[in-house]
Parts: sequence; structure tokens; C-alpha cells
Amino acid sequence: MGQLKSIDLPEPGARGVEAPRSSTRSKARWWLWILILGVIAVGVWYFRGARSSSQAADSAAPGAAAKGRGGAGAGGFVVPVIVATAQRGDLPVYFNGLGTVTAFNTVTVRSRVDGQLISVAFKEGQFVHEGDLLAQIDPRPFQVQLEQALGQLAKDQAQRRDAEVNLERFKLLFKEGVIAQQQLDTQAALVGQFDGAIASDQAQINNAKLQLTYSHITAPISGRIGLRLVDAGNIVHASDTNGLLVITQLQPISVIFSLPQDQLPQVMTKLRSGTQLPVEAFDRDDTAKIATGKLQTIDNQIDVTTGTYKLKSIFSNEDNALFPNQFVNVHLLVDIKRGLTVVPAAAIQRGPQGTYVYAAGNDNTVKIRTVTIAQTTGNSVGLSAGLNPGDVVVIDGQDKLQDGTKINPSTAPGASGSGRAPVPSTSGQGTPQAGNPSKGRAGGSPR
Repeated sequence: MGQLKSIDLPEPGARGVEAPRSSTRSKARWWLWILILGVIAVGVWYFRGARSSSQAADSAAPGAAAKGRGGAGAGGFVVPVIVATAQRGDLPVYFNGLGTVTAFNTVTVRSRVDGQLISVAFKEGQFVHEGDLLAQIDPRPFQVQLEQALGQLAKDQAQRRDAEVNLERFKLLFKEGVIAQQQLDTQAALVGQFDGAIASDQAQINNAKLQLTYSHITAPISGRIGLRLVDAGNIVHASDTNGLLVITQLQPISVIFSLPQDQLPQVMTKLRSGTQLPVEAFDRDDTAKIATGKLQTIDNQIDVTTGTYKLKSIFSNEDNALFPNQFVNVHLLVDIKRGLTVVPAAAIQRGPQGTYVYAAGNDNTVKIRTVTIAQTTGNSVGLSAGLNPGDVVVIDGQDKLQDGTKINPSTAPGASGSGRAPVPSTSGQGTPQAGNPSKGRAGGSPR
């Protein structure tokens, strides 16, 4: 048998044993780093590819849009639009301002005598006429004063008659030389004193009658009564500041409004010519017309702080639609421009070449027409040049159009002519029945 050789086993922790483990661990790290770098490379490649696709789509979009806008002839692309037909008509010229409804007369009814308020003959909110009984002050003290004055008058009249009889006797005695001239003159003066007393008594009677009349409080004007300020049973005085009630005249009623001073010459020209200018009052939102009246007068000076002047208009207010201190939008009709070509305001476009519209031809191809605006009122625009009545214009869809674009036109309900019917063109000078003139015109100035 051969001799067995001894094998020396390494001690735990010796370096010779860890060498293979270190090599394996190092290789694993390298593979991990390679995997991470590969993932990063794939991500970068994907991001760059997506970005290139987006840029390619963006670069292709203008070409497609250009084809859509101008491809009427090249690609045959047809743009759907809404059109309207231009009409011949008249447009009113309005000056717009802000106004406040003001009562023509406002009266605080007070007692003119002192006494007890024994009855109230009105209801709060009631409409009364001038002369209607409103309240009653206790009349008995004034009746007593009247009777006293009448009694004093009767007494003085009796004394005067006696003095006058004695005066006639003194005249006879003086002629016979029985009495002196002085006695005759004294008696004549006594008669004159009683004449003065009678006149004073008559004045006292008239005053007593007047005080008795004042105990019956009547309406000084026709109008609407407000809230009752004093109840029956209270003692009232002529010096009371609050009064018994307030009456406000509502028919007619006025509206005071302001306009820029630049518009004063045109208004003054109309007033000097004797033209009666219509005035329309609209609600706070300037959407609904409340009443129609006429211009009454203008103030005699311009407010230097605001550069405006005040005007006063009058309204019959038969339906009591206007109320004192109510805020309203006022439209003053100063002129009517006649014989214009009227189109909806939506048809008007503005660009470097000026104001223009897209006019549709018989072949459903649009052409750019430069136009001249003479007046804008509400949703209607009056043109003095560039378009003729009967021409068809695009009012919706212009953002996809250019000169020569093919269109597929359709007419919206009520789109023919204008958003609001223009005033028919006539040779007369009648006042148009216009709608809300404030929309689409800044500052209320005519254009």
C-alpha cells in the first residue's frame, strides 16, 4: 500500500479561500452596471424618437392648415360657414348716458296749526289728487276763536252805531252854538276809532277762518303717498320738521342724465332748430326698455371735474314704470343715418388692411371686401362703401377663411340682414322704433 500524503486544510479566514468569491462578486457588479446603462440607453432612444415624431407632426400642421385655409382650389377643402344678406336701411344715432329718475315735485306735508291729529284719511302708497283730504286736526279750538272774533265784531259795530248817532246830534248842537268845536271833533274821532276796531275784528275773523281751514289738511299736489310719519291721536305742531307724510309726483316724471361735453354741440344744434329729441330709458343692465320720453332741457354749465353736462328728460310714466331715484341707462336719439347697407356686426373683420368682410360669390367662393363703416347701432353696422344691398357676407367661421376659399354656406335663423331689424329706408324724417342701441358701441358715441 502506498504511503498516504497529508493534506493541509487552510485555516478559516485565510486569503486563499476568499479569492474565488471576490472574483464572482466583481463579475456580478459589472453585469449590473451593464444592465443599468442599457436601460438608460433605451430610455434616451425612446425619448428622442417621441420628440422627433412630435416635431414632425408640428411641422406638418401648418402645411395642413394652409391647405385647409387656402386649399379651396388645390385640395378641394370646403369650409362650412354661416352667412347673411346685406340690406338697405336706416340706422339711428344714439348718445348714451347714465341717469337717475327724479320726481318733478316732492312735498313733505306738515300741519300749519298746532293741535291733535284726530283722523287720517289716506292709506300708505295711495295715489291722491290735488285738494284731496289727507288728515284732520281737532277744529274746535279754531271754531271757538272764530266765534269770539264774530262776537267782538258785533260789539264794535253796535258801539260805532251809537257813536255815529251821537255825532249827528253833536253836529246839530254845534250849529246852534250849544257845544264847542272840540266836542264835535272828539265825537267824530270816536266814530273813526270804532271803524278801526271793526276792521281789526274782521281781520281776526278771517284769521280764525284760515286756522279752521288749516285744520283740514289737503294734498298740495297729485302724486303717490309714502309711509305715514305720524299716527292719529298725536299732538302736532306747525314747527315739526318731519311732517305727516310725503307726496311724490310720478306723472309726469323726469330723468336727469349726463353726456360728454364733446357731444354738446350736436345736441344744441338740434334744440336750436326746434327738433324734439326722443329719449329712451333702459334698465340697470341696459337690456330692457322701460319707457320712452323726450328731452326737455339741458343745464347751463359743464361740470369741469368730469367734463360732462347734465340733461333733463320728461316721461309721461302712465304705467309708473319709472320710480324716483331709480338708476337707468339713457339713450338720446340725435340723428338717423339713411340709405346705408346694413349687415350684422359679426360680419365685420379688422386687420392690417383695415376693416373688411368676407363676401360670398355665386360659386360659393369668398372674397375679401374692404368696407367703410358709417354707423354702428346695437348688433347692426351701416356701411357707406364696399358692399351693396343683396350681397352675402360670412358672419361665422371667418377664422378658417382667406381670399378664394370655397365655402359651404348656411343661413342661421334671423341672420339675414342684421341681428336687429334695421329701420326701413324712407325719405321721411320719422323717428325709428329702435331696440337697444347701446350694444356694440363704446361710450355711446356715434361712428
